[in-house]
Amino acid sequence: MPKVKWPQLGREVEVASGTTILDCALDHDIPLEHACGGFCACTTCHVHILEGASNVSTMEEMEDERIGSLSERKPESRLGCQTQIKGDVSLFIPDYKA
Repeated sequence: MPKVKWPQLGREVEVASGTTILDCALDHDIPLEHACGGFCACTTCHVHILEGASNVSTMEEMEDERIGSLSERKPESRLGCQTQIKGDVSLFIPDYKA
């Protein structure tokens, strides 16, 4: 099972391959916002892939369009609701406030 690390939160969890980042967060009480309920209609579940970018699904056109509207978009930006985990990854929540 893939391991998902959330270093800023000091957390590491395991998930089934194919689980979205958002579902991982919801299943493990990780504070990842998701205003639209995971339908790629907003950008509140924006994350950065710190490590393991090759271990997630390919970005589809709709996700790319949504992320394109972010002023803080980076090459490692993804939407948690659209990104499936295929192997070990390390993630960062850019707008996380403790």
